[in-house]
Amino acid sequence: MRKPVSSPTIHDVAARAGVSIATVSRHMRGEKVRAADAVEAAVAELGYSPNVVAQSLKSGRTGMIGVVVPDVTNPFFAAVAKGLGQVGRGENFRILLADSDESAEREEEILADLVHRVDGIILAPATEQDQAPLQLRDAGVPAVFLDRELAGGEPFDVVLVDNAGGARAAVTHLTTLGHTRIAMINGPADTTPGRGRREGFLAGLAVTDIELPPEFDLDGGFREDSAHQLALQLLALPEPPTAIFTGNNLMTIGVLKALQEMRVEVPGEISIVGFDDLALGSLLHPPLTCVNRPDVEQGALAMRLLLNRIRRHAPDRPRRIVLDTELIVRESTGRPAGPRHQRPRNLEITRSGATRPR
Repeated sequence: MRKPVSSPTIHDVAARAGVSIATVSRHMRGEKVRAADAVEAAVAELGYSPNVVAQSLKSGRTGMIGVVVPDVTNPFFAAVAKGLGQVGRGENFRILLADSDESAEREEEILADLVHRVDGIILAPATEQDQAPLQLRDAGVPAVFLDRELAGGEPFDVVLVDNAGGARAAVTHLTTLGHTRIAMINGPADTTPGRGRREGFLAGLAVTDIELPPEFDLDGGFREDSAHQLALQLLALPEPPTAIFTGNNLMTIGVLKALQEMRVEVPGEISIVGFDDLALGSLLHPPLTCVNRPDVEQGALAMRLLLNRIRRHAPDRPRRIVLDTELIVRESTGRPAGPRHQRPRNLEITRSGATRPR
């Protein structure tokens, strides 16, 4: 009978690399050592995997980072997670991902569960009025905010994007094309992106003295199904908009589905600008005009800030980093149609509340 092959140990790695066990241990904790290349080569050759449980008992660390986002189905947060993972893996940290479902109550439950299981937390707060994140400060758990922050300016590092500037650029693009009837399907105003994008949208309209009618000022909750229904609602108006700005990628998908169902031509009858690019945005028919942002970089920056906090290499004063956005003009926007085309379809309201072309 063959004897089971034993797993390589830290002693084996040290012997192969020609260094001390202490050097290997320091390297595996992410500290700088002179023989890092030799240790890495030995680890790869032997297939060594450190005992995470033993490491955590000795160091007082778990090697885990908690990440709490409002919606794991949102492609933006998937890209952010990629950036988080790229940095985390390189520093021997693993990610524990949780979904708050845009609920402050759910977020509070998750944070209470994570606080003693991770070395730090990256959080996109459900609302700017959240109180749950303050528990992290009181518990001494390092935390970094991602994409969102609190209204009170609490002392946390945060990585944001220029939400207002991105939305303002989108509206300026539409007004330059000649649009005056521009609807906004945005996220909740009590969230950082929802508030910022609404402020930028309104600022862009104000420059040209265009007013936003109440029926054009809509909250889709950052959700696809809500935006789909609101787009149908807009199309059923006596005077529908000639352009729609959507506050995130999921809502853009919902609006595009509604326009397709109603056989509304884009941009012939309605122009569309979305905040956040879609993975296949350039391949849509027509390709999508959008406000793009460096999502992977946003995640990587947040992880670096957190690891500096965990290792106490960061200054006491929190950092607030705001990344630029970029308007990518493709073919989903064009000049508005003439007056006879202002109503895209003669729509009939069904008993279920949906709309359909007659």
